[in-house]
Amino acid sequence: MAHNDSADGTASHTRPDGTGGTPPPAAVCLDGRHRVTAWAPGARMLLGHSAGQIVGHPATDLFDGPLSHPLARALDDGQDWSGRAALRHHDGRRVDADVRATPVHTASGDLSWVLLIAEPGRREPYPGLPAADEVTAELMGRALVQLPLAVGVFDDDNRMVGANHEAYRMMALGAEQTLGRRLGEVGPAPLYRRLEQLSEQVLRTGEAVTVRISDRARQEGRGRVYTEFVYPLTDAGGQVRGTSIAALDITDEDRARRRLALLSAAGAGVGTTLDVVRTAQELADLAAERFADYVGVDLLDSVVRGLAPAPAADPTAGVYHRVAQHSVLPGCPESAIPTGEPDLVAPDSPMARALATGHALRHRITDPDMERWLEREPARGERAREFGIHSYLAAPLLARGATLGLVIFMRHRTPEPFDMDDLHLAAELASRAALAIDNARQYTLQRNAALALQHSLLPHHTPRQTAVDLAFRYLPGSSRDGVSGDWFDVIPLPGSRVALVVGDVVGHGVHASAAMGRLRTAVRTLADLDLPPDELLTHLDDLVLRADHEPAAEPDPEAPHRPEAGEVGASCLYAVYDPVTRTCVMARAGHPGPAVLRPDGDLDFPELPAGPPLGLGGLPFESAVLDLPPGSLLAFYTDGLVHEIDRHTGFAPLRRALADPSASLEEICDAVVDACCAGPPADDIALLVARTGALDDTQVAAWDIASDPAEVARARKLVAGRLEAWGLEEISFVTELLVSELVTNAVRYGRPPIGLRLIRGATLVCEVSDAGSTAPHLRRARTYDEGGRGLLLVAQLSERWGTRHAADGKTVWAEQRLPAGT
Repeated sequence: MAHNDSADGTASHTRPDGTGGTPPPAAVCLDGRHRVTAWAPGARMLLGHSAGQIVGHPATDLFDGPLSHPLARALDDGQDWSGRAALRHHDGRRVDADVRATPVHTASGDLSWVLLIAEPGRREPYPGLPAADEVTAELMGRALVQLPLAVGVFDDDNRMVGANHEAYRMMALGAEQTLGRRLGEVGPAPLYRRLEQLSEQVLRTGEAVTVRISDRARQEGRGRVYTEFVYPLTDAGGQVRGTSIAALDITDEDRARRRLALLSAAGAGVGTTLDVVRTAQELADLAAERFADYVGVDLLDSVVRGLAPAPAADPTAGVYHRVAQHSVLPGCPESAIPTGEPDLVAPDSPMARALATGHALRHRITDPDMERWLEREPARGERAREFGIHSYLAAPLLARGATLGLVIFMRHRTPEPFDMDDLHLAAELASRAALAIDNARQYTLQRNAALALQHSLLPHHTPRQTAVDLAFRYLPGSSRDGVSGDWFDVIPLPGSRVALVVGDVVGHGVHASAAMGRLRTAVRTLADLDLPPDELLTHLDDLVLRADHEPAAEPDPEAPHRPEAGEVGASCLYAVYDPVTRTCVMARAGHPGPAVLRPDGDLDFPELPAGPPLGLGGLPFESAVLDLPPGSLLAFYTDGLVHEIDRHTGFAPLRRALADPSASLEEICDAVVDACCAGPPADDIALLVARTGALDDTQVAAWDIASDPAEVARARKLVAGRLEAWGLEEISFVTELLVSELVTNAVRYGRPPIGLRLIRGATLVCEVSDAGSTAPHLRRARTYDEGGRGLLLVAQLSERWGTRHAADGKTVWAEQRLPAGT
C-alpha cells in the first residue's frame, strides 16, 4: 500500500516487503584523527558496542591489540585497504573479521574513513545483494559515497551515522558537524525539523514516506524544492534498525510546472470580460499572486477609450495611464502612480527601453542606468528604498502590430531576482494579455459606435405638449453582443393628443441600432397621417415585411462575414392619449403591455389584444381603449426591464416601484430601474413613464353646426366670443377666417352631422368634423376658378393643418401658435 505526499508535506507510506535477508552491514566511520564518528547497526550486532559507547573513541579500541602494519600505513597514507583483522567484542572476546577501509573526503575537504566489517568468508556487505567479491564491494561503497542523490543514514536513536558527498554539499556542513547528531540539532531550518519528525515516524511504523518539501539553500539564497524519500533500514528478521533519507532536487521541474500552471491560469483568468480595464486588472491580480510582488499595467489613453492606438515612430510619445495594479501589500504602497493617473515614460526609463525595443527587459535596482533614472524620479526612488525593491521587469503589450501599453513587475518580498526564465515567462504573459486587451478594445470601439448611433436616434428630451407629463430612462445592456434595438418616442398629434411609442428590434450592435432608426422614422411618418394605432401597426408591418424581402447589397469580399440583423420579429406598442376625451387607444405588435396606476392607487397590467411581431405579415392588429382619469400613470417598457423577474413573484418589484402616486416621475423611473435590476442589465432597457392630464370646459369649446351656408356666420361669431373669453382677441381675425373656410368646406362637400371644436392647449386648434369620408386636398386654383382657394388660405394662415379619419367620418383641423405671453 503506497501513496505520495502532497505539496503541503503530508506523508504517504510504502510498507516494506518484510522478506528475509542477510544482516545489515557493519559500517564504521572514522574522522581524520582516526576517532569513531559513526556506528552502523550492523557494527553493533557484530561487536556489541552501542553508538553511545563507542562514538568518539579512538579506532584502536575496536581492535584486539595494535593495528596491523599494513592497515596503519594505509590509514596514514589515505589509501584503500582490505584484509583480515582481529577485533575485540564489547564483552572482551576476540572477533576475527574481514575489514575494508575506504578513504572519503568530506564537503569541507577533510579526510575521513568508512570501515566495512564482515564475518570471515561473508561477501554480502549490502542486504539483498548476492555474494560479491572485494572489487564489487568496493564499487558498491564508492557508489553510495559518490551518489549524486543526497543520502543520509540514521541509527535507531535517529542520529546520523553517515552521509555521502552530495548530502554534505546540500547541507553545507561537514561530518564533524552532523555525525552523531539529530537533524533538528544540525540547524534551525524547518526542513531539518520536518525530516527528523518523518524519520521518527518511520522508526515507529516501519513504513516508508515520500514527501515534497521546499527549502532555501544556504549558499544560493534561492528557493529549492526536493522530493524526500524516508525509508526504514531493517535487519534479517525485519526489525527496524535505522532509517535512511534520500533527497532528490526537483527545483527545475517544479519551476517548469509552475510556469505552465501560471500560463494556463492566465489563459483562463485574463480576458474573462470584454472590458479593457477589467482585463488589465485580471492580469495584475494573477501575476502579483504567482509571479511578482507588485504588478502595474499602463495603457495608452486611446486604448482605454476603445480607439485604435495611433501609429507612432516613438512608442514612448503617447500618454499612458496606470489602469490597474496589484501588490502583496494592501493598497499598493510601493507604487508611485495611483490608479487612473498618467505615468510619465521618461526616455531613459526601463519602460521606455521596453517600448522602444518591443521586448521584455529585466533590471537590478543597483544597475547604473536604474540608479541614474531613480535619481531623476525621486518618488520612485524613495519607494524603492523604503520597500526594498531589488528587481524590476518591464514588458510591452503588443498585439496585431500595435503597442497598447506595458506591464511592470517588481520584487521586494521575494528574495530571488528575475532570471531569464522569468523574463521569458513575463513576455509570454504580456503577449497573451495584450491579445485579450486588444479584443476588449475592439469590442469597446464597436459598442461605443453602436451606443453613439443608438443615442443619436433616441429622443434627448420630450417635445412640448399638454397632454401628459413625461420621464424616461434608457440603459444599454451589458451583454457581449452589444446594445440592442430598444427605443421609445413621444409624438405630438393634432387636437392636443400625444402618441407614446416603445419598441424593440431583434439583434445587437450597429445593425440593430440602424434597424431601430428605420422603424422610428417609419412610425413618425405614419403618425403624421394621424392613423389609428391598429391601422398604423398594419402599415408598419407591411413596411418591415417589404424591407426584409429586398435583395441585399453585394457583400464586400474583403470584409469579414457578419450576419445582417433585419427587423423581422421586432416588437412595438403604439398608444394615443386624448386629454379631451381622457381616453388612451393602444395596440401592440408582440410587445408587453403597459402598467397603469390610477389616482386611487389601483395598479393593474391591462390585457391588450395580442398582436404578432412586426414582419410576419398576414395577421391582424386590434386596438383597445382605456378610460383614464386625470393623473393616471402609464409605464411603457421593453422586456429587458422584466427579463430577470422571478416568475414566482410576478411583477411584484415593478408593482412596488409604481405604488406611490405622489412620487415625481423622475423618482418613479429610478425606483422602477432599481427594483427590477440588481446590477447592470443583461439586455437594453427602455422605460417611458407618463402622467395623464386633461383639458376641461375652460380649454375646450364645441358646437354643432347645421348643414346650411348661413351657419358660417354663426360659427365665426361663436369662435370670436370664445376667443374673447380666453383673452385671445389678437388672433381672432385669423381664426375666424380659418373657421369660415373649414365650415364652408364641410357644408359644401361634407355630410351632416357637422361639428366645430376649439382646443386651447400648447397651441390653438380649430377642428371641423363631418360624416363624409372624402378628404380635402390642397391645389393651386387657376385664374377663373370659383373654388380651390380655401385650403390654400388655410395652409398659409395656420402653423400646420391636416385631416384624420375615423369610423364615422373625418376631421379637418388647423393649428395656430398662441400669442406670446398667453
